[in-house]
Amino acid sequence: MASFGSRWIRPEVFPLFAAMGFATGICGFAMARNMLINPEVRVNKQGRAAGVLENFEEGHKYADHALRKFVRNRRPEIMPSINSFFSDPQST
Repeated sequence: MASFGSRWIRPEVFPLFAAMGFATGICGFAMARNMLINPEVRVNKQGRAAGVLENFEEGHKYADHALRKFVRNRRPEIMPSINSFFSDPQST
């Protein structure tokens, strides 16, 4: 039976490690963001005992974060130059 190092520490496995690390980082970020600043999540006992709060301003502030403000007035394109090259009529 091969050891762990000789089986998993190979250059072919590095992209798998990178993809899994990236996905784990995104999941950790989302979990931490929701636990720390989401107005609907209450971790301590006093917050849970308060019940449903009508805090619409805080909820709007949470949902309208900096990334959403940044992309609000932009076209929903990933590669605008390639999209315009293939979709716009060619001028001759």
